[in-house]
Amino acid sequence: MMSLIGPVRRAAPVASRIVAALFGGYALAALGSVAALALPMSKPQAVLTGMLASFAIYAAAVVWVFAARSALRAWAGLLAAAAPLLLAAWSVW
Repeated sequence: MMSLIGPVRRAAPVASRIVAALFGGYALAALGSVAALALPMSKPQAVLTGMLASFAIYAAAVVWVFAARSALRAWAGLLAAAAPLLLAAWSVW
């Protein structure tokens, strides 16, 4: 049992980055998609813009998560990017 602590300790940051990339990237892309509705354009055009932007946002979030120096910094970067998008999305609701 004690021999498993080392590999688990080494795998935890990678697992955290994978979770951040999958779920944090998805949440960031969803926020960006909804925040696009706050843009000064017609609703159908804003929906299309949000959908197209969500693909780029998700890809950028995944790249950021694995490019960050640590898993904590990756999570902090996702939260920092989510804050303005949350404010813009909040104005739509």
